[in-house]
Amino acid sequence: MIGLEVFEGGGLPRWALVRQHLDATRVGDVEAAVTRAFDTREAREAIKPGTRVALTAGSRGIDQVGAVLAAAVARVCAMGGEPFIVPAMGSHGGATAEGQVALLAHYGLTPETLGCPIVASMDTVRLGEVEDGVPVWFDRIAHERADVVIPVGRVKPHTDFHGPVESGLMKMLAIGLGKQKGAEAFHRQGFADFHHLIPAVGAYILARVNVPFGLALIENGHGELAIVEAVPGTRIWEREQELLARARTMMPHLPGEAIDLLLIDRIGKDISGSGADPNVINRDLTGLVAPAEAALKPVVQRIVIRDLTDETEGNATGIGLADIALRRAVDKMDPVSSYMNVITAKSPAGVRVPLTVANDRQALAIGLACCVKVRPETARIVRIADTKHLDRLWVSEPLLADLAASSEIEPLGDPREIAFDDAGMLTDDL
Repeated sequence: MIGLEVFEGGGLPRWALVRQHLDATRVGDVEAAVTRAFDTREAREAIKPGTRVALTAGSRGIDQVGAVLAAAVARVCAMGGEPFIVPAMGSHGGATAEGQVALLAHYGLTPETLGCPIVASMDTVRLGEVEDGVPVWFDRIAHERADVVIPVGRVKPHTDFHGPVESGLMKMLAIGLGKQKGAEAFHRQGFADFHHLIPAVGAYILARVNVPFGLALIENGHGELAIVEAVPGTRIWEREQELLARARTMMPHLPGEAIDLLLIDRIGKDISGSGADPNVINRDLTGLVAPAEAALKPVVQRIVIRDLTDETEGNATGIGLADIALRRAVDKMDPVSSYMNVITAKSPAGVRVPLTVANDRQALAIGLACCVKVRPETARIVRIADTKHLDRLWVSEPLLADLAASSEIEPLGDPREIAFDDAGMLTDDL
């Protein structure tokens, strides 16, 4: 294999394990938080004995989502309503009802754990159309069987575009409940139109479907549930903009001004819709999140992806964000789920296979050889578990020196050599 000779005349820098202090706001009692969220005029007026209530469940790995949904189901039942869950995940789960139910089960969301039926179908109804003739599709079951629809979703910066609202309740209504047809209709327009299409379609749906309120969830810097808020349907557009700004300040981030080589242990759809969150790594495939002039910090020169999560079940969307990937990650790619995802998103580069190497030693050697104005021994190297968990990182000494004055960084041990086993894999744990 090529590449190891680049270290002649200088070895790798040492690195140290550090703790990064991130926003730690956290919901202590999920059931109590959901109960408070349902103690509103909107909920009391909408849910009466016999009211059929559709609650949504998405495809993302949201912290405590099972507890949130189970508590919401319990509250609906306590109010005399008849709850059921509908998957609201666009084309995910292989764009089949069975696949979407299986995806929910993978997160532990089943009729037994939630306390109500999960009713899944890819059938939709066309409610009408908005600007430029874009059709508005909506889950047929939610539309025809439910008296009330309550979207439940995480509010956060989107991975492929920026706008007044991004990932959240409006997107859950516009795309999640649009199923494959809705997702396809959106993505056919391109991510550059999402910033105005999501509000337009969301408002169209809110005017025609009984959505008394939605449950907005926000995670802290550790990927833990931090906020549960009931947002009245009449205020979703305004309030979600405020919640997005809050979520942006709470989300995790990489330290420093510049990173030469970033090692990501795992990517997956349970981590981010893009496998690795572009809002964290400041690199995306659309040009609508991380600007080409790299105004966002830190600037990351090269990225190595080491593996896929088990939960992503072979969906390797986001592997195209890397410059280098380990063979084990590439070999786990499932073409069906991966291709369906990027075809629907009109973003085939998401699964474009990067330079593929056998082990970590080769990945570091080739990654650093691809950097500009960098010597291996003075390289600023960072290793993270994934873009959702950034509280513990390996940081090389050259970057550690730059971070010495930061109150957010706490060394957890002395610097040590970057070590590999006989197979060329890193020996240090995160």
